Amino acid sequence: MPTLDRGFKSFAERTAASLRKELGLPPYDPLEPIALARFLGVTLLEPRQIAGLPRDVIQQLLEVDPWGWSAVTLLFGDEVLVIYNPRKSTGRRASDIMHELAHVVLNHEPSTLILSQDGAVGMRTFNAKQEDEANWLSWCLLLPREALVKARRARLTVAQIADRYGVSEVLVSFRLRISGIDVQLNRRPRK
Repeated sequence: MPTLDRGFKSFAERTAASLRKELGLPPYDPLEPIALARFLGVTLLEPRQIAGLPRDVIQQLLEVDPWGWSAVTLLFGDEVLVIYNPRKSTGRRASDIMHELAHVVLNHEPSTLILSQDGAVGMRTFNAKQEDEANWLSWCLLLPREALVKARRARLTVAQIADRYGVSEVLVSFRLRISGIDVQLNRRPRK
């Protein structure tokens, strides 16, 4: 069952364009997650940068199970922190951080952490709609439609687009497919 409201995808494209404009970027330029985090007042940290985090927790996150997590947003009063996994590839890390920043842009309600009485077992709430919205907006922030059209008109390959925008080839292929850009451009005579 789809969780995105009607019109959300267009809203996400408009939001991506608007944020680029506020940052002084043309609509087709790459948007670095670090630049957006700074603009939003969000602090980006990897686990080793968290003061007081026990060594065994850092080892679990970065050595024992580095592929078991991507990024998380934590709220401390007015302060917003995004903790990200530095072991992921550059493209995946950009996507993970941008996903968390999309939650901030969309002003999503944070998940609730639920612990057992002794603290041995923990779970968190999950909102599929918010996660889908954050995914879609993050993809538009990283690869807006206008940028993909311009890249394809310049005959850039998937690998070249991924390199230019600092994302994975998987994300570029997905955005090209889901947006129908290649089909659209192949129907029209090129100028």
